[in-house]
Amino acid sequence: MVKKYRLAYPILLIGLLLCVRGTGFAQQAPGLSKGQKVYVPAYSHIYTGNRQIPTFLTVTLSIRNTDISHGIEVVSVDYYNTKGTLLKKYLPSPISLKPLESIRYVVDYDDKAGGAGANFIVEWRSENPINPPIMETIMIGSRSSFTSRGQVLIPFK
Repeated sequence: MVKKYRLAYPILLIGLLLCVRGTGFAQQAPGLSKGQKVYVPAYSHIYTGNRQIPTFLTVTLSIRNTDISHGIEVVSVDYYNTKGTLLKKYLPSPISLKPLESIRYVVDYDDKAGGAGANFIVEWRSENPINPPIMETIMIGSRSSFTSRGQVLIPFK
């Protein structure tokens, strides 16, 4: 009888801790910012099966100005491969996004140069402290699709 419940107690304890912590694992609301450099993971392909068969993906980088009152300036959008080599600079000069405006950049399905560890580095700024934009990639293939959120590297003061 004791063996039967040996596994149940740790599972119950973990469940209780998760209930007590509740929103402790939820994403915290970001503070206001006048600019940031953001790392956004991207995957031009992923591997499946024991033989690591590549599944190729179309990557869409989405930049969304979440501030309802102020615009932002997107200073740079750079795409790097798995080894950290710059593959493409998407912006010849900064562009402006109005409040709640979005923009996207696409890495085509047949562009395999990025690899499984590709990423974007996006820099933005604003004249006013604002709600930071959301930056995420959406990867879509014939067998799977998923998203990945950006991570702030260098907040501006």
